[in-house]
Amino acid sequence: MRVSWTSERTSERTPERSSDRFSGGAVRHLTFRLDPEDGITGHCADGQPLKMATNSCRVELPREPREVHPDLEALAAWTVVAPWTRRAVVFDRPISAELAGAIHDGWGIEAGPVGAPPRSGRRLAISYSGGADSVAAAAMLPDAPFVHFQRVSHPRVPNRWTHYRSDVLAKLAARTGRELTVVRSDLEFTLAEPRPGYPEHHAVAAGALLMADELDLGGLAFGYELGSRWLGGDRYLLRYTPDNPMWAPHGAWGRAFAAAGVHIVLPVGGVSEAVTMRLALDSPLKECVRWCLRGVDGPCGTCGKCLYKELIQAAVERRPLRTAVGPDRPVARKWSEPPPYGGQEMIEYGCARIPGIEDTVFAKAAEFLGATEASTAWLDRCYPPAIEEIPEPWRATVRDFVAAEVGFMNDDEARRVETWGLS
Repeated sequence: MRVSWTSERTSERTPERSSDRFSGGAVRHLTFRLDPEDGITGHCADGQPLKMATNSCRVELPREPREVHPDLEALAAWTVVAPWTRRAVVFDRPISAELAGAIHDGWGIEAGPVGAPPRSGRRLAISYSGGADSVAAAAMLPDAPFVHFQRVSHPRVPNRWTHYRSDVLAKLAARTGRELTVVRSDLEFTLAEPRPGYPEHHAVAAGALLMADELDLGGLAFGYELGSRWLGGDRYLLRYTPDNPMWAPHGAWGRAFAAAGVHIVLPVGGVSEAVTMRLALDSPLKECVRWCLRGVDGPCGTCGKCLYKELIQAAVERRPLRTAVGPDRPVARKWSEPPPYGGQEMIEYGCARIPGIEDTVFAKAAEFLGATEASTAWLDRCYPPAIEEIPEPWRATVRDFVAAEVGFMNDDEARRVETWGLS
C-alpha cells in the first residue's frame, strides 16, 4: 500500500456545494495506491468484511495546523487503509520507529520509511459524537475540548444515505458551549460494502489526529462503554474480551495510538449503557443528546437503534416503553427469537425494569432471559479494571467522578463481567 497526503487552503478551491466548505480552513487529500498483493476486499479489526469503493478521500480542517507530525498523518491514513493492506505500507514522510514497530507488531505489516522522532502531547480531547455515551464521557471530563467528526459527500461516490443527517449533529455539537473543533470528511465513502462507514472504527479520529499537534493532544477520549470494551459488542456475542483488538490499551490500535503520542482513553469503559444514559440525562448537555441521525427535528423513533435506546432510557426512568414499533417490524423481529442478542446485557437490564414489558415487542426476549433487578444490578456500577486502563494523567479525575456518581463493582459483580459468555 502506498499512501500520500496533499494539502490545499479551502479558500483556494471551488466546492461542489457551499455547505461542503469551511471558510479559511484547510483540506487534506488522502490518496492510496494498492500494491499487487493488496485487495479491494478485506476485514476491519472486528471482523466485518469490507469492500473498497474508491482510493481517495479528504479531511477538511477548520484551520491550517501549524504543524502535523508525520506519525499523525500516517496513523490517520492507517485508520482508512488498514483493512486492505496485506504486506507493507509506505507513507510519504518518514515515521517514527515506535509507530512502525506498533504497526508491525499489531498487524504484521512492514511500515516505513522510518526516520522521524516520536511525538507527545499533554491535553485530552473527547471524540464527541453527541450520543449518550459521548455525553457521559463529557460529564466526567468537564474541561476537555470536543473534536467532532462530520460526514460530507464524496465528489465521485454517490450518496445513497441521504437520510443520514450529519449536519444535525454538528449543529447540536456547536450548541454545547464547549471548546469545539469540527472536522469534516468523506472517508466513509471509501467503503462500497456493506455501506458508507468507517473502514476502521478509529477512522472517526482522523481529523483529531491531524489536529493533534495544533491542540497539543496526548490523549483522545471515546465514548465506548462496558459492552463495547469488555463484553465484546455486537460482533463478539456473549464473550468477555479483555484483549479487545479495538480498545484494549495493549491491543493493536491501542499501541498504535500510543506510539503516535495520542493515547486512547475510555472514561466510560467500565460502565454500562444504563449508567451512561443516566449520566447523560442528568448532564447540562442533555438537550443535545442525539443517537439517531435519521430524523431532522429529533430521533426518528422507528429504527432499531431508537428502539434499543428507548429500552435503556425507559429502564433508567422506570417507566413503560414508548414506541410505535410493532412486533411485525423487521427491527423488532429478533426480539421474538431466542438469545443470544447483541448488547444482551442491556436487554436483560431493560426487561428486568420496565413496567409492562410483557406487553411490548420485548415480551418474548424477557421470557427467554428471565432477568431480574437483582441479576442485573452489577450493570449499575463500574468495573474497576477499566479505571486502571486510563492513562495516569487523567485517571484520578475519572476515578473520583465514578466513585462519587456511580460506585464500583464488588468482587462477585466483577466476576459477572469476567465470566460473561461462559454460562
